[in-house]
Amino acid sequence: MAADDPKQGGGGGGGFFASIASSFSTFGSAMTKSVNGRLGYEGLQVINPEGGTQDAEEEAMKGRWKQEERDSYWKMMQKYIGADITSMVTLPVLIFEPMTMLQRMAEITEYSYLLDQADECEDPYMRSVYVVSWFISIYYAFQRAWKPFNPILGETYEMTNHDGITFIAEQVSHHPPMSAAHAENEHFIYDVTSKVKTKFLGNSVDIYPLGRSRVTLKRDGAVFDLVPPPTKVNNLIFGRTWIDSPGDMVLTNLTNGEKVVLYFQPCGWFGAGRYEVDGYVYDAAEEPKILMTGKWNECLSYQPCDKEGEPLPGTELKEAWRVAEAPKNDKYQYTYFGHKINSFNTAPKKVLASDSRLRPDRYALEQGDLPKAGAEKSSLEERQRGEKKNREMKGQKFTPRWFDLTDEISPTPWGDLEVYRYNGKYTEHRAVVDSLDTIEESDSLDTIEESDIQSTEFNPWQYEATFAE
Repeated sequence: MAADDPKQGGGGGGGFFASIASSFSTFGSAMTKSVNGRLGYEGLQVINPEGGTQDAEEEAMKGRWKQEERDSYWKMMQKYIGADITSMVTLPVLIFEPMTMLQRMAEITEYSYLLDQADECEDPYMRSVYVVSWFISIYYAFQRAWKPFNPILGETYEMTNHDGITFIAEQVSHHPPMSAAHAENEHFIYDVTSKVKTKFLGNSVDIYPLGRSRVTLKRDGAVFDLVPPPTKVNNLIFGRTWIDSPGDMVLTNLTNGEKVVLYFQPCGWFGAGRYEVDGYVYDAAEEPKILMTGKWNECLSYQPCDKEGEPLPGTELKEAWRVAEAPKNDKYQYTYFGHKINSFNTAPKKVLASDSRLRPDRYALEQGDLPKAGAEKSSLEERQRGEKKNREMKGQKFTPRWFDLTDEISPTPWGDLEVYRYNGKYTEHRAVVDSLDTIEESDSLDTIEESDIQSTEFNPWQYEATFAE
């Protein structure tokens, strides 16, 4: 959630993860202010990411919300303080961006050349540098504090036409909300099961990433596992919404035991330390080999180091990754690649009718029609409830199409995770679709062409809906 002007409210990367996140109650040295003298808001804090000295009430009035909207939303949300709001709160379209969580998951592929370099690299420590740089690169988008739409159960997102990658994501669970995705090209395989745990704190939310992200490099089968830091979204209702992710990011090479630990600095007084990342690539004996430093919204550099972590004489700091140029004054602060993700430029020739691009609420918001977007969002949510009711009446369970639930339980610092595995059926599906010569044949596979978007109904449903009363 952020204001239209980046100086008035927030930046990118989840809008966020199908939920929102942040805690200032544990926010160390951040500048905090109370909204004083306002009945009902006693003790509510507003954090200024720039550490300014404006009056607290003046700071609280910044952002996208009108006064009456703030008051109404605050009254509605107070009862959820301390709760996990991942799937229990209906949020206004005002705070959304015209993209779903499945599309946001695909944004990590923008700098996929880093994984190509990792796969081609002979130096094992540099491979870790490239892989962790790839995971860091998505955080530029995580500045974007608009919220993506929660996917409907069975919703999908497909992406092609970028660096030889085939990407498929699917919403595999509604309660709790979970998504799974698979991306692959000639150099790497990326698999992720995405799940978050949230804690609403009044004017902020903490997000704890329970998901599992793994990269496999194809040349020798090296597998890398990521544990990201938690994320904090500040000033959800009062003040300028902004995001921070203080803590450790840990990347482990499961094949040889090497590890990367990068520390995300928390934003301090007057914005000190914001965006900064520092750490090391370690060998299997936990001895530092390469130091890394930079800013997660700008660039990341590396340099060989000694056992004490000091730069080796005769070496220099070199850049591993730098953020690409982005559009100026973009309403939703999308990158050029973000716009491609949201268009049919990255879609296969024929796309599934369950694809996020076809959602009527997302499309209406993209066209600037907030009332229609809100109505369409409510309609989809009602139909989802109706489908669930009908499924339960029949004693049936939802079965994902492209991913299978495994027996594996993956531990995370914030709880255990049920793991979904790509079943390979999408690869088979695309091979069949791509070989078809006629639209009539492709219709049997529930696919459409871009020219049919206006006349094609978004269809993620596996059951007929009995509308909830």
